[in-house]
Amino acid sequence: MTHSPATALAVRDPWALVPSLGNLDAYITAVNRVPLLTQEEETAFGKRLRESGDLQAAGSLVVSHLRLVVSISRKYLGYGLPHGDLIQEGNVGLMKAVKRFDPDQGVRLVSYAMHWIKAEIHEYILKNWRMVKVATTKAQRKLFFNLRSMKQNMKDDAAAEDTHRSTLTQGEVDSLAKTLNVKREEVLEMETRLSGGDVALEPQTNDDGEESYAPIAYLADDSHEPTRVLEAKNRDWLAGDGIALALDALDPRSRRIVEERWLKVNDDNSGGMTLHDLAGEYGVSAERIRQIEVAAMKKMRKALAPAA
Repeated sequence: MTHSPATALAVRDPWALVPSLGNLDAYITAVNRVPLLTQEEETAFGKRLRESGDLQAAGSLVVSHLRLVVSISRKYLGYGLPHGDLIQEGNVGLMKAVKRFDPDQGVRLVSYAMHWIKAEIHEYILKNWRMVKVATTKAQRKLFFNLRSMKQNMKDDAAAEDTHRSTLTQGEVDSLAKTLNVKREEVLEMETRLSGGDVALEPQTNDDGEESYAPIAYLADDSHEPTRVLEAKNRDWLAGDGIALALDALDPRSRRIVEERWLKVNDDNSGGMTLHDLAGEYGVSAERIRQIEVAAMKKMRKALAPAA
């Protein structure tokens, strides 16, 4: 009895047909040479896997569909992610599909596996395309991938008219919203997310050793930082109850001198009385008024020390 090329996948190690090392082009060339399975062979391998957990049968199903992963992954090259990584994630989806494949349903594995392959690639793109996720709900994910695809088609159609336009027109937004059955506001929001780029919060060091200006410099809010909160609270107390407490510790003359010199503001924004004005009022020298002022300040600081 002779085996067909496809059946031979189960006779020997199916993974031997895929190079373990080498560049991506060598891998793609190798998987494209792997023979396809007939429906009968695919069903037989699927039953062996389901009934006895035959890993060789599972390997035959996976290897024969690696070319499908390569084909699907090419559609997602526009996201700027390595083709090899896209293929790798697609292969994970293919293996999940093989594990859940039911040969009795009468559906070819290729049709069933496409969903799982795309799902894994989508998940990888959403996690790695940007540092910040642009689509978190199921509806947003659908809009994310459909919007990119349809935008590209629109750009291709309008390339001859305006090669510099990058944003959507109002008509295009309305058309996309109608086609995708979503609100135009959702299209605009996703378009904004897609067109925006990631910005590092912390400054990045340039080749010349200088740090670039980063959002941390102007987004930082230290108004609620504990130390500053305590400082502000203490400062407010000193400006109110603290001053009153310190003034109560002075005799009437010392208190009036301090108030005239430091706390009084006239209507013209000028200060209170000068040393000479106070000296003339009390019949002493300006130097004596200064000495009384200095002594009063020391007494006030002493009165505030326990509270501080």
